[in-house]
Amino acid sequence: MTLSWLSIVRLGLVQMALGSIVVLTTSTLNRLMVVELSLAAVLPGLLVALHYGIQITRPNWGFRSDTGGHRTRWIVGGMVALALGGFAAALGVVELEHDFAVGMAISVAAYALIGLGVGASGTSLLALLATATAPRRRAAAATITWLMMIFGIAVTATVVGIFLDPYTPALLLEIVAVVTLGAVAVTTLAVWGIERGVIARAEPDAMPFRAGLAEIWAEPKARMFTIFVFLSMTAYFMQELILEPYAGLVFGFTPGQSTSLSGAQNGGVFVGMLLVGIAATGFKLGALRHWVIAGCLGSALALISLTIIGQTGLALLVPATVALGLFNGMFAVAAIGSMMALAGQGRGAREGTRMGLWGAAQAIAAGFGGLLGAGAVDVMRLMMDTASAFGAVFLVEAILFIASALMAARIMDRGTALAQPQLVPGE
Repeated sequence: MTLSWLSIVRLGLVQMALGSIVVLTTSTLNRLMVVELSLAAVLPGLLVALHYGIQITRPNWGFRSDTGGHRTRWIVGGMVALALGGFAAALGVVELEHDFAVGMAISVAAYALIGLGVGASGTSLLALLATATAPRRRAAAATITWLMMIFGIAVTATVVGIFLDPYTPALLLEIVAVVTLGAVAVTTLAVWGIERGVIARAEPDAMPFRAGLAEIWAEPKARMFTIFVFLSMTAYFMQELILEPYAGLVFGFTPGQSTSLSGAQNGGVFVGMLLVGIAATGFKLGALRHWVIAGCLGSALALISLTIIGQTGLALLVPATVALGLFNGMFAVAAIGSMMALAGQGRGAREGTRMGLWGAAQAIAAGFGGLLGAGAVDVMRLMMDTASAFGAVFLVEAILFIASALMAARIMDRGTALAQPQLVPGE
């Protein structure tokens, strides 16, 4: 048996829960450290890089899923770890105001736990989707689950932004506790019993992890796609840790307003993903490479706009941010569609390992990109005014998106539509 549409939507709820916790650590807590606590932007950048760096273990989680074991327990257990890490991260921010050393110790442990939780839960979920979804439904499943994740991120950021003003440490802890406990409850209910009803794992084999990973890396398509994922995701995540501080330092946004700005951006991502899903899957308009290229180039233009409005003082921060989210969403869902299809190519029973490899490339790029963006802003602010410093980083990010578009034009199939099932032969 394969996953029904209802089961795919239920697994999408897990993605939604995961995104709702992660957005608090990468946007709200980041802004509080930089603006309210006046810490260098590189500090939250290092913490977020830590949680992404730990996700280099993703191929191992995927390999475990491929070679035996219950995926449900890794999904739920990973979400519990993520929830504990998310609440501890909020506690660390509160403690930083009173005792920097203690606050940093709590924060380091929290972000490490977040990385382990995301790696275990997220990779196991993707492995379940890749192996238990019928080939004709894989692209649609990718679109549905990522739309739900972005929806969770956008709603969480918007609602938290509303309730967080006026900001107090006690209010922050209450809000984060509600979000994290809710995420664990939703995940447990959503995934319960699904795995028993589908063929989700291959029979165990004795191949060591390193040999299995080397086998996948030797596949030309998997290797080139990994490089593309790293480059494009570095561009995608460079603004993640600096957009809210940009709104606060240059435009005077409050914590609630800047958190709501993050919600607006992710709302744009949601619309972009939905647009591609309807146009490419429903109406067969455009190939994957066309949507990836359009998304990358549009993201570059939006970043250039963010630079210009910071210099001119135009009140267009929200529209430019929504446009960035829109084009980010177009790029992301097309790349995810490719990922889901390519996961089934090559050596059989290795879908989880491929997804883990690409997930690790994304995580490393996210950590590197976020840290690069935050660190570059700190350096640039020593040499120029604040608006120009942020603008310079946005321009570098735009260049990386253009380079990603050029790479996609070279390596991606010209005629591959988002919904074509024949990308996964032999099933």
